[in-house]
Amino acid sequence: MFDVIVVGGGPAGMTAALYAARNGKSALVIEKTGFGGQITHSPKVENFPGTLSMSGNEFADKTLDQILAQGAQIEIETVTGIEDNGDHKTVVTEEGSRFEGKTVVIATGVKHRLLGLEGETELIGEGISFCAVCDGDFYSGKTVCVAGGGNSALQEAILLSDKCAKVVILQDLPQLTGEAKLREILRKRANVEILTQVKITSLITDNGELKGVEIIREGKEEKVLCDGLFVAIGLIPENEPFKDLADLNKYGYFDSDEQCLTKTPGIFVAGDCRSKRIRQMTTAVADGAVAALAACRYADGLS
Repeated sequence: MFDVIVVGGGPAGMTAALYAARNGKSALVIEKTGFGGQITHSPKVENFPGTLSMSGNEFADKTLDQILAQGAQIEIETVTGIEDNGDHKTVVTEEGSRFEGKTVVIATGVKHRLLGLEGETELIGEGISFCAVCDGDFYSGKTVCVAGGGNSALQEAILLSDKCAKVVILQDLPQLTGEAKLREILRKRANVEILTQVKITSLITDNGELKGVEIIREGKEEKVLCDGLFVAIGLIPENEPFKDLADLNKYGYFDSDEQCLTKTPGIFVAGDCRSKRIRQMTTAVADGAVAALAACRYADGLS
């Protein structure tokens, strides 16, 4: 019986395990693929306090070493559900394992929705990005494309237009769907070009480097040359298996605030999987700390 079981090995999940272990609790982290989550796609992280520069993989490796040194255990399995047994929980995996814990912290994160193009996944972090705050500085003075036309895409484009020589927005619908204020800001910027009713058909590469995208617009094939492509066509939370234990909002995120609580006593949520406005590594680790400390109190019989 573990004091705290953490589902997910991203920044939020590993931080939760770290805080639980530092509080003298037995902790288990169950991760289905690789530790670190989305941050491992970032070749350089320069906005994490106390660290001038590191790669996402460096952060993941160091944090994993840290939680293991504190006594946390890890399992590489896919969690398919959690059973609420009142005074304890049972975490069930696809591989057939059943892990018992007094509390569970769900930190399943999100997946970025991809364009589905050949070679796309290989270029993530090497020309394809999802976060202007994280990676925008790498494209200062260069040309970038932004795929998408909703609020997230337009916010990314505004940030990038402050740094880049040119920003080309590629929207597959007849118009941008983001807020009018965001559209107005972008249309006033001389270095922003907006192309609508565009279908991105393929990536243009040279020796493994992104050089542009091929599109179809008004029935004609075109090439848009760029140094980077920011994909902002949505995020996919993976919370469906836990919807009976923790309420979801209309977008599929856990409907929980900064306290990281759920409707089920003993089950907490942390990181990008919960409803929030800002999804950054700093906010993920903050959630991990909050959720872990709440779980430790619960395991001790405190409210």
